[in-house]
Order: sequence, then C-alpha cells, then structure tokens
Amino acid sequence: MRAIPGENSPTPVGDVWLRPARAHKGDPPLTRARITEAAVALLDDEGMDRLTMRRLAERLDAGATTLYWHVSTKDDVIDLAVDAIFGEATVPSPTGSPRADVTALLHAWRAAMLRHPWSAAVPARRRPLIGPRFLAWMEFLQSALVRTGLPAAQVNPATWALYNHVMGSVSGQIGLRLPAAELEAGRRHLQSVAAEFPTVAAHNYIADTDWDAAFSSGLGFLLDGITAHAG
Repeated sequence: MRAIPGENSPTPVGDVWLRPARAHKGDPPLTRARITEAAVALLDDEGMDRLTMRRLAERLDAGATTLYWHVSTKDDVIDLAVDAIFGEATVPSPTGSPRADVTALLHAWRAAMLRHPWSAAVPARRRPLIGPRFLAWMEFLQSALVRTGLPAAQVNPATWALYNHVMGSVSGQIGLRLPAAELEAGRRHLQSVAAEFPTVAAHNYIADTDWDAAFSSGLGFLLDGITAHAG
C-alpha cells in the first residue's frame, strides 16, 4: 500500500505517474530517464516477453535494489517506455484544419509504433495511459476533435475509434507478415471456394499488404464519419 501525499489513509497507487520521481541513486546516478531509455532499447532488441527487472538492471549495470528504488514493478517500466513512444510521435503545430491536424498526429504515432513493434502490445494493459507525453498527444487529438464542432458526448467515442484504428493497423502489419508461398496458397484456396464466398474471393483480401494505403483509406472513412456528426 502506498499513501497518496496529503491523504490520511493509505491508498494503493498502481501507476508510476501517480508517484513522485525519487532522488537519484547509484553511480552513475539512476534516473527515470535512464531507466526509460534502457527499457526501450531492451524492448526493441528482445521484445515484451523478454523484459524482466533483472535483465533491465543488468543492462543499466545497476543492482536490483537500486532499480526498485525508482520503479516498483515491470508494469512501471512499461508505463515509462510506452510514454516515451508517444514522445516520438511529435505533436504538430495546430493548423486551421482539424482534419489535417488529426491526420498528421496519427500518421506520426503509427510510424513511431512501427519503429518499436513491441508497442503493439499496449492494448493488453491493466492501467490507464496517463504519462505526460501521452497526455500531450491526447490533448492535441481531442482539441482538434472539439474544433470540428463534434458534440462533447461524441469526443471520447471518436477518440477511441481513431486510437483503435492505429492500434489495429500496427498490430496487423506486425503480425501478418506471411511468406509469399503462404499468400499464394491462400489465394488458391479462396479461388477454390469462390462459389460459396464470391465477394471475398474476388477481392483477395489475403494479398492486400499495402498497409500504408489501407491505413490512410480507413482513417479517411473515420474522419468522414466524424465530420458528418460535427456541428
């Protein structure tokens, strides 16, 4: 149990962002910034399944006790690393076009996630994203949606529709890297069942691997719908 400063009774605080950063410790000093940089590098090199506190401490050339001084759990480390990815998705300067602003923001975030494939596991989380870089990203997105004239009650649904579009695109692109022989086998199978599934066979979705075009088209569909509901 951790007590929230200013509260009389102990309250569990599960998110690293709800706890103040602790004083530097170790030689060289271990900080949240160093932990974050090492965690992202470890995740990039070895993936989410290989992230452990022991391996991270080794990469930092620090003892486990020193690491635990700054982060309590592996989830803390993931919180820091995920927020760093949002920091790579540069928040653009607002323009006179909310649609252009949303488009630029989401393309930048998708590109950042593709540079760090482990980040596609973000949806499988137990804690909210409330790091400073994520909140700056969310502020820009939601303020752009407000500027479209979208009713207040529709801002959150529109936000999650756009968020999920990026996540789905990245997860699909990372996970569906089929070899050419398997793609061809899938195409032949679709042709063999074309009488039963004529539309599916005609469009051969298995061979559609132009992820950039699919993302852009899907984003356009979503923004068209958002625009239709705006005031």
